[in-house]
Amino acid sequence: MTTVTRSFDDAWRRWIAENLLLDAPPSALHGALLGHGFDAADVTREIEAALASPYFHGAARLRNRLRKREWILSVYSELNRMRAASGVIERCERLSRDAFFEQYYFQNRPVIITGAFDFWPACSRWNWDYLRRQCGDCEVEVQFGRESDANYEINQPRLTRMMRFADYVDLVEQRGPTNDFYMTANNTSRNRAALAALWSDVPPIDAYLDAASPDTGFFWMGPAGTKTPFHHDLTNNFMAQVIGRKHIKLVPLSDTPYMANHLHCYSRVDGGAIDFDSFPSMRQAQLIECTLAPGELLFLPVGWWHYVEGIDASVTMTFTNFLRSNDFSRRYDTYHEL
Repeated sequence: MTTVTRSFDDAWRRWIAENLLLDAPPSALHGALLGHGFDAADVTREIEAALASPYFHGAARLRNRLRKREWILSVYSELNRMRAASGVIERCERLSRDAFFEQYYFQNRPVIITGAFDFWPACSRWNWDYLRRQCGDCEVEVQFGRESDANYEINQPRLTRMMRFADYVDLVEQRGPTNDFYMTANNTSRNRAALAALWSDVPPIDAYLDAASPDTGFFWMGPAGTKTPFHHDLTNNFMAQVIGRKHIKLVPLSDTPYMANHLHCYSRVDGGAIDFDSFPSMRQAQLIECTLAPGELLFLPVGWWHYVEGIDASVTMTFTNFLRSNDFSRRYDTYHEL
């Protein structure tokens, strides 16, 4: 009986090169490829060709430069862990403008500020009946079908539906915990106009934000159980919790190498049930957790990984129009597969 062996294509050659660049021993690759049905002589030839390639040597030099940058990140990570109260997000009452920018914004550190938006009419007015009265007949865009798509955040443009805002409020109020539908900032251009009547209830927090900016915030609303998977943003962000509570898991920017970042700003790690066996590098990441209650303002520093889950039916406002520069996307071009 003739044994049929597999032939190498460029996909397998990329696999060999990537694993060699990750320092996998050639002998381990040899054994793995034999297990996939490749001929031993062909395997030896392909591995030796990869190791001898000037393209591989060029990639190896680039890898070494990237490792130097990872070392720099590891220094910041170690220093961050040495701080007092490491692993805890500080809570500050009505933090002054100078203290906020000097101690948190410029140092890329999260903080929860209390009392910062007590003056908002939204704090006393917003409930389900009020939202229906103000904007009930407006057409809004909502994400639906999230529970049937494992990549619901990446695929969010395909998971949208138009509906009356009053009908959506009914769903949020009456439905139990679910991640199947959610009004997020990804719907903001249409929903900002539809819900314009609510914006007078959330005037600028001018201690930290630029009241003259055309960027006036983003409206999030969903039932208990909504999830925003682990990702990082390209800006600093404020999360102002108005209705309900949210549980948030954060990982510092400096721990990015541990986050299984496979595409753009997304992670393969399920923040709701972290599988340390599948993602052992997560054991090295500093995981910080907090619960954000109504009236609390969370500063999410640029680049920090975060996973958010609704404990209750909730409404959140987020902002990026800080008084200091927040344009960190101009040098970012890693939107593709990593």
